[in-house]
Amino acid sequence: MTMKMNDYIEIVDKKLDEYMTIQYPEDIFKAMKYTVTLPGKRLRPVMCLESCRVFGGNYEDAIPTACAIEMLHAQTLIHDDLPCMDNDDFRRGKPTNHKVFGEANAVLAGDALLTFAPQIILKNSKHLGSEKLIKIMEEYFQAAGAYGVIAGQVVDIESEKTNTPHPSFGHPLPQGARAVTLDFIHTHKTADLFKLSLRTGAIIADAAEAQLEGITEFGQTLGVAFQIADDILDEISTFEEMGKTLGKDKNAGKLTYTSLYGLDESKNKLACLLNDCYDIMKKFDVKSEVFDEIISGIKKRVGI
Repeated sequence: MTMKMNDYIEIVDKKLDEYMTIQYPEDIFKAMKYTVTLPGKRLRPVMCLESCRVFGGNYEDAIPTACAIEMLHAQTLIHDDLPCMDNDDFRRGKPTNHKVFGEANAVLAGDALLTFAPQIILKNSKHLGSEKLIKIMEEYFQAAGAYGVIAGQVVDIESEKTNTPHPSFGHPLPQGARAVTLDFIHTHKTADLFKLSLRTGAIIADAAEAQLEGITEFGQTLGVAFQIADDILDEISTFEEMGKTLGKDKNAGKLTYTSLYGLDESKNKLACLLNDCYDIMKKFDVKSEVFDEIISGIKKRVGI
């Protein structure tokens, strides 16, 4: 059965609401649910479900994992927006978590989601069997922790120091070193959750090792492309389109694709990476209207 993007989004939104019941103490569950259920593209859970379907699995088996990954993504957004990090007041057009619930509850809501998400998988996916569940947990914790998104966030914060020119001797790091750092940030801050989504969907579908390798390459390439697009949109888009404060990365002296290579070169690189995504799909015989729609959606938003 071929699924459309909006079909998946509808399923994910319904299940997220179902999984996230408000319990005592209400403050923490309300704070958790607030960011998780903000309207969004649901790219990561959609990719998880579609990856499972593409490799011959029943996408319904992947719904708890897909929703858990969206919870993990929401956790990264809550902490990313905190005053001690990016200090953002808006996310998806709404006030950020700490603006609504206070900094302490926002920190705790992020912490809670980090552990609540795998509980959702374990409670609702027992039929997958212990061996498959262990594989999913290994993927989740690898991406969620110090080897994954946290590593990317730490280096992203550090990049503010390395990318700001010193008045006497220019940049603290040469361009080549900054390029390596930027690749690290894009891989771990963004691509790791794309790969987590795609790989867990494939694992649930019992994909072969070669298929896993192919979908991992696709996730890495698409994830980096998505982050480059985000860097470009931070310069050319509007608050109404993005739902968050723009230009903050530039003002903070953060290391981004546009700060390192400029707008035109960033667009060229993005176009090449998106073409690579199509090539990878063809190489590994991955046929997906949903993946096509995600790629064309990125192209449309950036105008390439």
